[in-house]
Amino acid sequence: MTRGCRRREQRAVPLDRCRHGRDRFTGSAGELSRPHPKGAHVRRHHGTTPRTNRTNRILGSLLLVATAGVFTLAADPVAQAAAPPALDRVIPAPASVRPGGTPYRITRATAVRVDGSAEVRRIGAYLTGILRPSTGYPLPLTDHGGRGGIRLHLQKGDFGAEGYRLHSGAGGVTITAAAPAGLFHGVQTLRQLLPAAVERKTVQPGPWRIAGGTVEDRPRYAYRGAMLDVSRHFLSVAQVKRYIDQLALYKINELHLHLSDDQGWRIAVDSWPRLAAYGGSTEVGGGKGGHYSKADYREIVRYAAGRYLEVVPEIDMPGHTNAALASYAQLNCDGVAPPLYTGTQVGFSSLCVSKQVTYDFVDGVIRELAALTPGRYLHIGGDEAHSTSHADYVTFMDRVQPLVAKYGKKVIGWHQLTGAHPVKGALAQYWGLDRTSAAEKAQVAEAARNGTGLILSPADRVYLDMKYTKDTPLGLDWAGLVEVRRSYDWDPGAYLDGAPASAVRGVEAPLWSETLKKSPDLEYMAFPRLPGAAELGWSPAATHDWDAYRVRLAAQAPRWDALGINYYRSPEVPWPTG
Repeated sequence: MTRGCRRREQRAVPLDRCRHGRDRFTGSAGELSRPHPKGAHVRRHHGTTPRTNRTNRILGSLLLVATAGVFTLAADPVAQAAAPPALDRVIPAPASVRPGGTPYRITRATAVRVDGSAEVRRIGAYLTGILRPSTGYPLPLTDHGGRGGIRLHLQKGDFGAEGYRLHSGAGGVTITAAAPAGLFHGVQTLRQLLPAAVERKTVQPGPWRIAGGTVEDRPRYAYRGAMLDVSRHFLSVAQVKRYIDQLALYKINELHLHLSDDQGWRIAVDSWPRLAAYGGSTEVGGGKGGHYSKADYREIVRYAAGRYLEVVPEIDMPGHTNAALASYAQLNCDGVAPPLYTGTQVGFSSLCVSKQVTYDFVDGVIRELAALTPGRYLHIGGDEAHSTSHADYVTFMDRVQPLVAKYGKKVIGWHQLTGAHPVKGALAQYWGLDRTSAAEKAQVAEAARNGTGLILSPADRVYLDMKYTKDTPLGLDWAGLVEVRRSYDWDPGAYLDGAPASAVRGVEAPLWSETLKKSPDLEYMAFPRLPGAAELGWSPAATHDWDAYRVRLAAQAPRWDALGINYYRSPEVPWPTG
């Protein structure tokens, strides 16, 4: 099965149906998850005696009222909100949690204390930018002089490049890491240990308490990605930044941008200017499209880097290239430019493998894109090249992969790359299904055994554009229906038969945009599945348990509400009511 099934014509549902979609799914899940009031366990006749004893009856009634009052206070949502979230409620699940001790309370006197480096100070400023609007406290950013408060501290230790330790007690909170990325990930954990109202942009009542104890944490995989398709529907810089912020909350560290396809070319290339000016002028359904200037792209890269995400740009080739072929006739074997394309079919386009101009084109694009991208990787696509013969496909990939290395980047390709000759250090992104042929799976597994690293993106698990149910108002269903449990309940290390666990470099959750136009559309399809993909990439395999996870996932809902994130209220999750 190829991703081509994904391209069947689909009509996008109006945004207002998506925006209000959450209200359609509250029914039974809300009833099932409603806790019993604690006071309901007090029997009506508790403390009473026979009716003839009027005095005792009155005393018993008074006792009942008093007892019920105690239980009413305990069940009061305001009182419950005052209790800090437990250390083990975090997503992704930390490697180690040791609760204990007195919670720390953020007050008007709290300061955020940082090491002297500019990067740690920047992380501290990021944290105060979250805390100040909701708490209303000044939270000055200072060096480590004095005691208490929230401390961000770099220290040599067994943390790895992204691990951290968070300790909370009555005297303060300290996040320690060996590298700034670890401090930043620790800050994301700290956010989740505070009440969800901390995410709001107006002053909230608090209190702001952080449970006592210690979290020690580091990721299972170094590559934890999310792909955003900006080719089928163009997304503005602001929309991409919003998605980056959502990814950062769950410790995603790779943003894969799908920058070219049949329906649109989205990045300016000075040596081939019509790619963006003409090839980027449309999108699925015939909209106006758009493209990123080099300044726009640099801003996305800068913003992502500030949240410790590396941008992985993708130019898909030799197929998925109609926007390029329409822009330059000489890239076609017959020298005739096809019309621009706004549908959703795939497999019909191909660069002309036999022409030298094709490799001049690829060289120029890779050179300019590599110069704009400080990250390690450049994705060359390689999927669904149905109009390219196998021999031509191998020839093309063998000539293009060295160009990536020439400009200082490592190759990533869709798993069809394993049908050619993956270069040393290349990563193959596997998007197959449970029903993918045994021969195709075996080909990928053999490449993995021979040293090709794997990024796992099985379409029937973590393609975020797949419908949840047949009634989902957005998305596609070519890979099947993917509810929240199916998306979460698998092990990347043991997923592909014959591939050694050591070959798996990580997990990526792609979001294709055939039916998605605006941020609420993206969010409805990504949430609540994206946090599960993040947990598969970050957390130890031993922590993966659906029954426990679904409770932690439900606890994220108030945070999403506070952040204004549109999400699907899956009946598989016991969402809070009220």
